[in-house]
Amino acid sequence: MNNTWKIYMLTLISFLVGTSQFVIVGILDQVASSVGVSVSAAGQLTTAFSLANAIGTPLVILAAAKLDRRRQLLIALCILLLGIVSTLALPGFGFLMVSRAVLGVATGVFIVTAYGTAAQLAPPGRQGGAMSNVAMGFSAALVFGVPIGRVVAGAYDWKTIFWGLGFLSLLALVAVARTTPASESEAPVSLRRQLSYLKKPKIAAALGVPFFVFIGYSAVNTYITPFLATLIPISEQGISAVLLALGIASLIGSKAGGFLTDRIGTSRTLLISMSVQVVALVLLSLFTGSVSMSVSLLMLWAIAIWSFGPTQNFNLISIAPEASSIMLSLNSSFVQLGFAAGAGIGGIAVGSSSVMAVSWIGSAAILTGLSIAAVSFGRTHTYARIE
Repeated sequence: MNNTWKIYMLTLISFLVGTSQFVIVGILDQVASSVGVSVSAAGQLTTAFSLANAIGTPLVILAAAKLDRRRQLLIALCILLLGIVSTLALPGFGFLMVSRAVLGVATGVFIVTAYGTAAQLAPPGRQGGAMSNVAMGFSAALVFGVPIGRVVAGAYDWKTIFWGLGFLSLLALVAVARTTPASESEAPVSLRRQLSYLKKPKIAAALGVPFFVFIGYSAVNTYITPFLATLIPISEQGISAVLLALGIASLIGSKAGGFLTDRIGTSRTLLISMSVQVVALVLLSLFTGSVSMSVSLLMLWAIAIWSFGPTQNFNLISIAPEASSIMLSLNSSFVQLGFAAGAGIGGIAVGSSSVMAVSWIGSAAILTGLSIAAVSFGRTHTYARIE
């Protein structure tokens, strides 16, 4: 197998790993019913996953830093299999929470290592494209993994999805062991050095923005299935179709982010993205009942949030080009912490009020991130004029 096919293999496995993360939002109501908890409680499965991803990933990466990348990938896939097996075999909501945490660590370790492996396998000058393929595989889980998971869970049982993921993960483990070369990993960067960058106000502000933006995203996306069922009167097949539409919108948004960044700049793209998210969620709360209007606003929201991601990465690299890998690692942790906080806050709102409250929570969180970004960019432009 040549290196191009090895990169495609990593892309396919990234889709598999991404599905293990995102599929839960499409079947949250069914999971809650099967384990005997409320939807708001089941939403904390996202909190467990994201917290474990944010905290556990850098620790495992540091612990395995002396191993070659093939072994790191194999470790990640073994952890993934452990999480899937425990999901299927262990009873009760408590064990399910633990299983989601294990899957969170596996996902984080695999994606971080796959990026570096793809870059090494790619020919000179094409490393960026190889890494974007891995990212595309992960985000494609939203397009296909979530709606397919909803269909499978509706036809059979939600655990059937994880039987399939387990079988494919076993194949992925064998494929990586047989085809991936034992390439050296990068020198480890201590947690102390990584955290030292947070002392710089500009970097702290730049990382605070995605934290609040993904609180808003997670508050809505974690409860998207019950939210859709309450928002608009559509069938089970209709919910699957809307989830597919939102997945397609996420891919459009990823491309739109790069396009707009090149055309109008990083700061304007980020501000426009967050502004559109806020407006879409507010209008969604005000105009309920119309299927076409609601779906259109949800797709606009999905396009805006996913245009934010690549632009934010470029923004961080621009702020500290000498520490690009550290910036991306910190950004990933803050995004996952935002996911965890959003699922937790959304769960409290759903349990004490109504699932419709998540759109207001989302818009408020994103508005906070927008305010931080506006102040930060304003200071940057002021400093630039003074200099």
